[in-house]
Amino acid sequence: MLAYVIRRLFSTLLVMAMVAVFVFLLLHLSPGDPAAIIAGDNATPEAIDGIRQKLGLSDPLPVQFIRWIGHVLQGDLGVSIFSNEPVLKLVGQRLEPTLSLALTTLVVAVTLAISFGVLAAWKAGTWIDRVLMVISVVGFSVPTFVVGYLLIYLFAIELRWLPVQGYTPMSEGLDGWARNLVLPSIALGLAYIALIARITRASMLDVLSEDYIRTAKAKGVANESMLLKHALKNAGVPIVTVIGIGVALLISGVVITETVFNIPGIGRLVVDAIAKRDYPIIQGVILIFSGVYVLVNLLVDLTYTVIDPRIRY
Repeated sequence: MLAYVIRRLFSTLLVMAMVAVFVFLLLHLSPGDPAAIIAGDNATPEAIDGIRQKLGLSDPLPVQFIRWIGHVLQGDLGVSIFSNEPVLKLVGQRLEPTLSLALTTLVVAVTLAISFGVLAAWKAGTWIDRVLMVISVVGFSVPTFVVGYLLIYLFAIELRWLPVQGYTPMSEGLDGWARNLVLPSIALGLAYIALIARITRASMLDVLSEDYIRTAKAKGVANESMLLKHALKNAGVPIVTVIGIGVALLISGVVITETVFNIPGIGRLVVDAIAKRDYPIIQGVILIFSGVYVLVNLLVDLTYTVIDPRIRY
């Protein structure tokens, strides 16, 4: 087990190194000149060249990369070109809304999805199964921003039950905090719920057809105990896998959801940085998101042995 963890940590470092190279090249080889954007439309070529020299953009790409990666290894993600603030400081200021939205969505989505998947497998072939699977297909097919605007129109504009947009910090009261997260969490979590529910149903159907489940039924084991204690645990490996993979949906969906609901989180920070071609912010946030995704999948791999002790690496 220890050897496996060491190998996975080493592979994680390799993945992050490749991500760093890809992000750097993607941004620097894309069309557009940040120096010209900073200088403005009426700037002279001399002024643009001066800004480019100041930012180090005139240096060869290998020199720029080595300088940038050296700062990253020291915990310095750079300074925003436009606000002149450290990237880590800007990310820290936007961290609470994004964490609140992501964690709330994760907890609610996983709870509902597993419940729906287990119920659909238990009632396989019935109208309950068909309704839940139709909802899953629709939820996975409709884009997040469309769901967001529909929720805003129905629950915020027509019924006026919930706020249209914005974010209330937790320090200002749990009621306002929760009310502002209801619609964004539903919009962000719908595709995630659909994905996990379908995998849960498929895994549960495979397990429910096993001999030991039929034996448990013959012995009169209660349905709740059979489903949760015997079947769900043995179907857990693919479910946990798709939960980890689905974190990518949350990461990409956060950017769209925060834009639709005007939440001042990291997603909005990225959108604004892309519009201004603020390289340090874009690079820093992508590295952070990539690190989170890689770490989650590492934890998923380590969770396998907890779910199924038969698994050995």
